Amino acid sequence: MWSLAGISLGILLLIAGGAALVTGASRIAARFGISPLIIGLTVVGFGTSAPELVVNVVGAWRGETGLAFGNVVGSNIANLALVLGAAAMFRAIDIQGNLVRREVPLLLLVTSVIAVMAMDNWLEGAASVISRPDSIVLLLLFGIFLYISVQDVMTSRKKDPLLTELSESPMVTTAPAGRFNGLLVLLGFALLFVGGELTVRASVALSGQLGISTALVGLFVVAVGTSMPELITSIIAAERKESDLALGNIIGSNFFNSLIVLPASGLVGAIAVPKGGVTDVVVSWMLTAALIPIFFLGRGRLGRPTGAMLLLVYFGYAAYRVSLGA
Repeated sequence: MWSLAGISLGILLLIAGGAALVTGASRIAARFGISPLIIGLTVVGFGTSAPELVVNVVGAWRGETGLAFGNVVGSNIANLALVLGAAAMFRAIDIQGNLVRREVPLLLLVTSVIAVMAMDNWLEGAASVISRPDSIVLLLLFGIFLYISVQDVMTSRKKDPLLTELSESPMVTTAPAGRFNGLLVLLGFALLFVGGELTVRASVALSGQLGISTALVGLFVVAVGTSMPELITSIIAAERKESDLALGNIIGSNFFNSLIVLPASGLVGAIAVPKGGVTDVVVSWMLTAALIPIFFLGRGRLGRPTGAMLLLVYFGYAAYRVSLGA
């Protein structure tokens, strides 16, 4: 059906646009003497989340807030279960202790905050939305997290898997800037805009054809598509025995989704939490929390059996949510 083809083409344009934007912008930034760490945290961090960000902003602008919410939470679930599980099936992933001690608890805190924000109907008896004030709080949390992470690395000189993944990205380049790089940035923005429009329009059409909500399309169709860069990056990193990059890529993506993509959408317009949305956030929280016992029980290693279990959890939950049809 054309709508599924439209979503696929839109996501390909989004991924290509994000790559073009990051390559051009990082070269220009390097020309001005900006460090790879800062380029990684800002330009590359934005670029890798650009597909989710553009889909969400366009969706929120068009009033398809269910699609926006489903895309963020769905991407987080896909990263933790589908992407991490698939990467572990290729090669066992070593989990660094400092990631379990700091990044994972911080991500649990962030996910808990989002869960509370999504429970307006339980706590206040009002419609559940991610409002503009909620979005500002999430953006402030991102600023605090960014400051703490950079300060810790700069003062202790310890390698942080999240920051390492960003600063050592192949897209962080010191190639000289020129007209070509400026054109790359413009091309990136153009592809992102066209890809975002196409993905949202096709997603709305697909939900109508299948008789399901746009939130469900966002949760399992768009989210999986926009998580493809993370999947490819994590599998390659696992194959190269760069486990810290594989897991740092996944955790970093979830931080950007939760603290940049979601609030950016909420600033455009309040995001209504769809039916089952709170459950989806709780599942994301549980998958994040599962990294802690996996670390201790697996002696710091996530092997093929655990990877297979994560894949079963993902597809099992997908089947359950689709059966509900909401």
